Amino acid sequence: MSAIGTLTTHHVGLNVTDLDRSLAFYGDVLGFETLGKGAEGESRFAFLGQDDRLVLTLWEQADEAYAPARAGLHHLAFEAASLDHVRAAEAALTARGATFAYEGVVAHREGAASGGIFFHDPDGTRLEISVPQGAQDAEAPNATAPTCGFF
Repeated sequence: MSAIGTLTTHHVGLNVTDLDRSLAFYGDVLGFETLGKGAEGESRFAFLGQDDRLVLTLWEQADEAYAPARAGLHHLAFEAASLDHVRAAEAALTARGATFAYEGVVAHREGAASGGIFFHDPDGTRLEISVPQGAQDAEAPNATAPTCGFF
């Protein structure tokens, strides 16, 4: 172990172009509750979580959509409790008109038990909802490499 100890992810902050639109997406579609809102200068922000635990902050300070070719976030992955929860999220996202990188639940690689869905938020940020087990019967878009690497 390093001198600083074990680190875990506390929360992730995302820049968004329209806070209200993103709050509707992350709240209404993905089920995060708004824990707090505020403003700092001209930037508005919101804290989102589940069971009073902070998971995500949204900052309305971006001038343009997510750009995959820039350094920084590749994608943000959430883990669901079951494959049924992943499929329920897929149905909610489909009803909302979300865009998907792959059709349906896919395995992380051929024969892997882990897998999920890969989609985009309103600003184009790449998101994943997956499970560690249960996707072994799903096809993988990439046989040997992790699916999320080719998002």
